[in-house]
Amino acid sequence: MTDIDRRRHGDNGSSTASTAVAEDTPLLRSETASSVTARDASPDANAPLLPADSPDATKQPLGWKRATCIVLSMWALIFLQASNMSGITTTQSTIAADLDAYESAMWFTSAYMISVSSVAPLAGRLAMIFSPATMILWSAGCFSVGALVTALAPNAVVFILGRVLLGVGSGGIMTLCMILIIELTSKKRRGLWIGLTNAGFTIGVSVGAVVFGALLPVIGWRLLFGAQAPMAALAGLGVSLSINPAMATRENSKNRSVWQKLAGVDYAGATTLTITIVLFLYGLSGTIQLLPIALSFLTLAMFLTAESFARDPIIPIPVLRSRGVLLSCLSQLGFMASRWTVLFYAPIFVLAVRGLPPAVAGAILLPTNLGFGLGSVVVGALHIRRAGSFWLPAWVSLLLFSTTLFTLAFVSNAAAPPALYIAIVFLNGLCTGAALNYTLSHLLHVSSPDTHYIVTSLLSTFRGFAGSFGTAIGGGIFSRTLRDALTEGFKRLDGGGDGGLDRARQKLITVLIGSPAAVYQDGVLNAAERLVAVQGYERALEVLYKSAAAACVLVVALQVCTGWTAPPGEREDDEGEIEEAVAEHDGTMEA
Repeated sequence: MTDIDRRRHGDNGSSTASTAVAEDTPLLRSETASSVTARDASPDANAPLLPADSPDATKQPLGWKRATCIVLSMWALIFLQASNMSGITTTQSTIAADLDAYESAMWFTSAYMISVSSVAPLAGRLAMIFSPATMILWSAGCFSVGALVTALAPNAVVFILGRVLLGVGSGGIMTLCMILIIELTSKKRRGLWIGLTNAGFTIGVSVGAVVFGALLPVIGWRLLFGAQAPMAALAGLGVSLSINPAMATRENSKNRSVWQKLAGVDYAGATTLTITIVLFLYGLSGTIQLLPIALSFLTLAMFLTAESFARDPIIPIPVLRSRGVLLSCLSQLGFMASRWTVLFYAPIFVLAVRGLPPAVAGAILLPTNLGFGLGSVVVGALHIRRAGSFWLPAWVSLLLFSTTLFTLAFVSNAAAPPALYIAIVFLNGLCTGAALNYTLSHLLHVSSPDTHYIVTSLLSTFRGFAGSFGTAIGGGIFSRTLRDALTEGFKRLDGGGDGGLDRARQKLITVLIGSPAAVYQDGVLNAAERLVAVQGYERALEVLYKSAAAACVLVVALQVCTGWTAPPGEREDDEGEIEEAVAEHDGTMEA
């Protein structure tokens, strides 16, 4: 039996043979240029070697104890990260009252979301230098410190600072979770784990507001945030101790000291990229501000210039020039911005049009998030069982998502059966979960394997943008349409004169726009005025969802244009790589 045959069958004739295969004579390339799965890394010393490109092979084999610890710890971090997005909505009023910070209350959410989006692209790059094991510990530590600062905040400024630190930690957790899935799962099961991660995230978003609201009167908001600190610290420690500290670090970083690694960080690129994201999202927060948005394009040019000359850039220029990567990120931006219109305005529909109490209005998110988790898990378990192109199902799922948005425009009214509305929001979530899984898997196919950390973090950044886009652009469309509809309706109610509305009517319109619950609040509107308000909300929701569906036509087109082929030089089949390795080996032997 030749050397190449013995390597293929896992029989090298000595106790150190598997190490030789893994370190000295790699037979197959894995997705991050690692080699064959080493037997001595497996908990079972007699386990057979699998080619690294085998669908069942994992890059970092784990025993069931370590795997369980990682899964439970990462799920806890994901839940904490996601619940902080929605949980603040039920605690914001109490916090603002205690800190006398009514004017700053909007920044409780914005500061967190901006921080999450700003850190995501840096986390993936730094994980290639300091290893995911180290980065997850740092991210969890930052989250813990942020939770403590928030809990002990004496005023609004310190509270917002704590929210920023929470966002920085959450941005790292969000990106590193996907990196760990790439590293620790086989290609056959990667889709399932991505689906389970998405399900964990949506559970956190859905349940976060409920949990925060239920615990607030029992333990108070300070202990509510403070209790998250030890939970995040323990979860981060559990993940960090359960994986190889040097996992997936680049070869030129493994033998360098911490100071040498720090010296090699592209600080100019990191700074300009962070400033660009912060300025852009700041300009979209609340009322749209053109100056910060314009300045963000200036700092973006500075970032691109810095990356062109950097020896070790945060985001290499070839990644930014990749058609598949760029179009995938832009498609995700429009897709998730459209999705946020459902998450933001479905409860408003229940409040203002159906006249149900706030607790019931929030419950409308349960079916759509149930569909989200189910769609992601089902396609991951049943379809995404390999690495490769998912071009067709990616854009088809986005097209179906757009169809559900368009349908929502016609069922978001008092005449539509409630069961039909619930069914449509469920289907919208189902398509969302499937599309997120398909598009991520396809992005990994159209990008070079050695940039997977970077493109994954870049995708997370654009998904983070979506919340700001959904609230700024979608909110602008909704508010303008609602104001026009209410103005026209009250004019008709007052006799249809050419003159403007009186001051009382103008104030009433402002109240109805800012408080959907006021539509059915006792003593605010009479029967005729309530009919005008309900019709105004119906019209605003119809225009909003039609606009979102129209935007998704562009989203589908962008996804179609990502293409279905792998980058040049990347072999798409296992047999081709085996033949290439054999040819290289034979050529070496002949020489």
